[in-house]
Amino acid sequence: MKLVAVSDTHGDHQILETILTQQPDADAYFYAGDSEFAADDPIFDHYVAVRGNMDFDSAFPLTVSQTVAGVPVFMTHGHRFGVNFSLNQLLDAAAKAKARIVIFGHTHQLGVEQHDGMVVLNPGSISQPRGQFARMGGTYAVIEATDETITVTYYLRSGQPAPDLKRRFALK
Repeated sequence: MKLVAVSDTHGDHQILETILTQQPDADAYFYAGDSEFAADDPIFDHYVAVRGNMDFDSAFPLTVSQTVAGVPVFMTHGHRFGVNFSLNQLLDAAAKAKARIVIFGHTHQLGVEQHDGMVVLNPGSISQPRGQFARMGGTYAVIEATDETITVTYYLRSGQPAPDLKRRFALK
């Protein structure tokens, strides 16, 4: 199973279209908020999307729980879960949703870790990155799951894998 996770484009429509061509074989595409587009924008025919703090269309849901190829995924933007300070609220909500993969945005900083059998990741901002990896010019994540592992690989806007930004987690 292969998922693509993107967040925080802040008006950069073209990159969402480009990612679809860079990763044409994904089973699902997840968008973790702050597009600044309307919820009925045709790009969301391809992406499962949530509402970010800069999305003013209330038709976007605040969270999404969806199972893809037998793997439960929970996604939110993160601003309503205090992700700038702690992942605790996010982890609680994801555990209630029985998620194996948890996707969030908001901080514009990529990161991935495992908590209680859940792989929790922020794809970073594809258009306005911050933090340690900002110099890379934006990232998105590709998540591949098997019965034994979940692998997260970060990709650059160019579609190339980001150097040394790949993590594999054994499922418990």
